[in-house]
Amino acid sequence: MASVPWSNARMPYHHTRRYAGKIKAVIFDWAGTVLDCGVFAPALTFVEIFKREGVTITDEEARGPMGTHKRVHIQKVLELSSVRSRWAESHGKPPTDDDVERMYQNFVPLQCEVLKNHSQMIEGVVETVNHLRTDRALKIGSCTGFTSPIMADLKVIAASNGFVPDFIATADLVPQARPCPHMVWLNAIKIDVHPIEAIIKVDDTVDGIREGLAAGCWTVGVAKTGNYMAASEKQMAEMDRAEYDRRLQHAYDVLAECGSHYVIDSVKDLPPVIDDINRRMASGDRP
Repeated sequence: MASVPWSNARMPYHHTRRYAGKIKAVIFDWAGTVLDCGVFAPALTFVEIFKREGVTITDEEARGPMGTHKRVHIQKVLELSSVRSRWAESHGKPPTDDDVERMYQNFVPLQCEVLKNHSQMIEGVVETVNHLRTDRALKIGSCTGFTSPIMADLKVIAASNGFVPDFIATADLVPQARPCPHMVWLNAIKIDVHPIEAIIKVDDTVDGIREGLAAGCWTVGVAKTGNYMAASEKQMAEMDRAEYDRRLQHAYDVLAECGSHYVIDSVKDLPPVIDDINRRMASGDRP
């Protein structure tokens, strides 16, 4: 039988697809991006969960893995040598998977309680999202390291304050949460937007930005209202200027170094970024 010329697996094949259109959707993170300025709800909950186990952790230790599935977050905190040492002193042995599971089961109801006092929308978010929908006809997705039981309450609170995304991807809806891209892809499917270059992922954490990069979309880091600034709007207003500048620069540096295409103070600064991305894509740039 004669061979088929195009059947050779070694035959070179080149296909370049370039999207030169505009942004069609924005996928927002939740805590530190659209609500809970400073990301206090999860940070305080992690500190308390460890305290109940007889182990003190610092705010910095609690915030380190922020953005991941909360069970993974607990595991990562327990992997810190400083925390493992304190755990061994308190329990007489290293932490186990059973310890992680117990702490996670205790985390969920406590997080729901703490969120009641730390779910205020960040200034300018609702107005900006309304502008993106009404004036730019963009779809609004969202994803979070929180799981469905936690979001069941939080999405109601957010809706009462004017924030209702077209879809919410929670960490338990996908095989692997951040920094894997699955929640971004699930959003793209559910809100029916393609190609992936037409989507912006907005997040205040390293793992959230890595999630967007892995998915193949544009990424925008949020510095001022997020995890690395770690301050409420009131605290920022009262903060010593030198400390304010130091923290904000640190947040910008962390988000830039992990690969963010852009870093902004807060969501209300997003519209000019969208304009610039649209300009770049029209010129042939890709994320």
